[in-house]
Amino acid sequence: MKKVCTILAIAAVSSLMAADGAAIYQSKCFSCHGDKASKAALNKSQIIAGWDAAKITAAVTGYKDGSYGAAMKGVMKPIASGLSDEDLKAVAATIASYK
Repeated sequence: MKKVCTILAIAAVSSLMAADGAAIYQSKCFSCHGDKASKAALNKSQIIAGWDAAKITAAVTGYKDGSYGAAMKGVMKPIASGLSDEDLKAVAATIASYK
């Protein structure tokens, strides 16, 4: 019983500490990509609304390591580098939900 309670407690704490994709989007992405990722950032990027989570993750990972991006590479690298893997997964799921 103690083992079950410990596992449930860990799961509860983990879910409370899970990254909030909507909050991350609002604080890091919204100002350039707009409401529900519906605009081209600084009129130079692609509109990312409708991208699937894998494409978003690949793009942001590429910004982090310098292998992706054109005009927005310099703007995106510091933003992307500030995201943990968990944050990236959460924000990618949020953006993918914007159709």
